[in-house]
Amino acid sequence: MKHFDVIVVGGGHAGTEAAHAAARVGVRTALVTMRRADIGVMSCNPAIGGLGKGHLVREIDALDGVMGRAADRAGIQFRLLNRRKGPAVQGPRAQADRKLYRQAMGELTEAQPNLEVIEGEVTDLILCDGRVAGITLADSSEITAGAVILTTGTFLNGIMHIGDQRAAGGRVGDAPSIRLAQRLKDLEPRLARLKTGTPPRLDGRTINWDILESQPGDEDPVLFSFLNRKPYARQISCGITHTNEATHEVIRTNLQRSAMYGGHIEGVGPRYCPSIEDKVVRFADKSSHQVFLEPEGLDDYTVYPNGISTSLPLEVQEAYVRSIRGLEAVTILQAGYAIEYDFVDPRALTQTLELQAQPGLFLAGQINGTTGYEEAAAQGLVAGLNAAHQVLGQETVTFSRTNSYIGVMIDDLVTRGVSEPYRMFTSRAEFRLALRADNADQRLTPMGVAAGCVGEERRVAFEEKIEALAAGRALLDSLVLTPKQANERGLRVNQDGTKRSAFELLSFPEIDFATITAALPELEAVSAEVAEQLSREALYANYITRQQQDVEAMRRDEHWEIPADFDYDALPGLSKELRGKFARAKPQTLAQAGRVDGATPAALALILAHLRQQKRAAAK
Repeated sequence: MKHFDVIVVGGGHAGTEAAHAAARVGVRTALVTMRRADIGVMSCNPAIGGLGKGHLVREIDALDGVMGRAADRAGIQFRLLNRRKGPAVQGPRAQADRKLYRQAMGELTEAQPNLEVIEGEVTDLILCDGRVAGITLADSSEITAGAVILTTGTFLNGIMHIGDQRAAGGRVGDAPSIRLAQRLKDLEPRLARLKTGTPPRLDGRTINWDILESQPGDEDPVLFSFLNRKPYARQISCGITHTNEATHEVIRTNLQRSAMYGGHIEGVGPRYCPSIEDKVVRFADKSSHQVFLEPEGLDDYTVYPNGISTSLPLEVQEAYVRSIRGLEAVTILQAGYAIEYDFVDPRALTQTLELQAQPGLFLAGQINGTTGYEEAAAQGLVAGLNAAHQVLGQETVTFSRTNSYIGVMIDDLVTRGVSEPYRMFTSRAEFRLALRADNADQRLTPMGVAAGCVGEERRVAFEEKIEALAAGRALLDSLVLTPKQANERGLRVNQDGTKRSAFELLSFPEIDFATITAALPELEAVSAEVAEQLSREALYANYITRQQQDVEAMRRDEHWEIPADFDYDALPGLSKELRGKFARAKPQTLAQAGRVDGATPAALALILAHLRQQKRAAAK
């Protein structure tokens, strides 16, 4: 019988990150998967990152995780979303080559010390003295361990739906996990159902690209890993098209043939990634929806039409897809489908993602009610670190809402639970001005070093970066100008008599590093990379201080009463959906408002500001 310190079940994004994290800490780790070749498979959209999600990938990388490095090696189009907005809400995203990503993840896994890949189907858990102590495989062989991490994705009692056709499976070509689902239900009865979906895959050779809008990547690509500077693979453009009234009419006519609207699915789907059926029903006033045509690889003619996931019958999919401009003669290579699967109420977990009722058993990924590769990988990292630390008798590793999006996500999951697949957004974080993608290493790499999961190469690179930033900051702080001196050097500031350092001057919107260097030649010694980072920090310095004060004040003021006739429509900063939820729930206090499903810190801050305004008006 084999024995490992940590066993990870599942070779998806959560599983690979969990296995790598545990192995980096230094414990003997087994990654058990049905097929070694499937490690790193991108089951849905071949893309990594985005708003909120890109922040998670940067944080994973800051802790020496593998997702960012694999995405950089496989990226065939890099785009920084929200580039025209502030750095706090900018999110790196990459379209990936499926094959290159799988190859990169496979190579990284093979090269990882302390990590062994075992092919097999896990059918049961071994219990000993009230703890999970290993796994049983389908051939009845057993492997023991100090801790087990389940990352089963959509495979627990997975069912795929296309129209009224049902088939057992966690994805096309893969069987579901039935016996393991039953064992988990015995240990933790709080299981429920969720669903996700995928669009049909198209043959790019049958798309009329010439009449479609082209979407190129950025000329100055922003990568995920702090260790990388430029793409590895050839860069390509994606295409853009739109649905139309004819498309919507086909869908409306066949709505009851959809698995969701035909009553064949009980699970709740992701609100922020709706099927095309949901879009047509929920946004009936819209005559078109954007569709991104995303190639799945450099030498693969398969195209992923992002925006039209579905569970309609194949013949209906063909009809509505061919009604779209540029797709009139397209061939569908694989039908879109919905997947329904079991998940565990994440409120049954601790902050380390250990199941409260079953010591030694950790859960990560879609099994916890989340959606997306990035959310899964971040959970895998947390579970892997803590499983390893538990086996070694070391302190737990927990993340805070104040230092990471990982902390925001874990806290949301274990305290609020989910009523739909959880997706990360920047609006979920109180401290989002400080939790930027660009400073993830400054926030988390020291924590990773202390936790024993950061390798020597990253540690040295990080320390060199911090030394350069400190030297640059010291130089900026040492250069102080009076308003008169600043204006004489072409730096327009108010003549208020206040001396300002070069760092403080950088916070002025009209003063960038090039401008201030022209006025202060001493700054020419600062590298472009350090200058860019210090410029961001200067831009946000005052706002971050103010934001922290606001959040602390909000925590003190959670007892504020909300009048029964409070007009949420008077808050234009709230989404229509949240306004409706608050109006229906009628929370009596700010604390109760915070527990309304979907409530964000930003939304609570808006309500608090309005309550203060009303109080001031009443006092006059």
